[in-house]
Amino acid sequence: MSTTDSPYLGQNCVTPYPKSEVLRRWLWLVVQSTVFRWSPRPLHGFRAMLLRLFGAQIEGPVVVFPTVRVTFPWKLSLAPRSMIGPRVLLYNLAPIRLEYGANVSQHTHLCAGSHDFTRWSMPLIAAPITLGRNAWIGADVFVGPGVTVGELTVVGARSVVVDDLPAGKICIGTPCRPIRDRSQPV
Repeated sequence: MSTTDSPYLGQNCVTPYPKSEVLRRWLWLVVQSTVFRWSPRPLHGFRAMLLRLFGAQIEGPVVVFPTVRVTFPWKLSLAPRSMIGPRVLLYNLAPIRLEYGANVSQHTHLCAGSHDFTRWSMPLIAAPITLGRNAWIGADVFVGPGVTVGELTVVGARSVVVDDLPAGKICIGTPCRPIRDRSQPV
């Protein structure tokens, strides 16, 4: 059997998105890489307005830094007082929701999609991510598809979160796991 006859990963892979959504995403990429990215740092409301124009559900005042990258704004939901820090990547192939006061620190990657590597065509698998009320995701954390982080939970820097985390805990590691209770903020 020659190499050209052998199956390969990604064989017969096609985009699961209709052309209209691909076009919408291209338009968003132009806006995100220009007006959104170039806006002065304090203009969080302006960036929230741009996200809303592209379908994001933003319920109140939020903080969104200009270096944030959002794949599909129409799959993003931000509750009041939530914050997305510098250079955060929201790869939201499925919905990503930040509850009231949830904070995502710099260089974090929220990844709501992957591929089924057990099939040659490697079809897309997408599952939503939810960050609970007042949860804090530390710097440079990876959060995988289908994860829910509980209310008031702290995720330590450089952790890898692939399973749900309970409420009111301090969690660290690769894979991330609870190490102790979080005391109530004063």
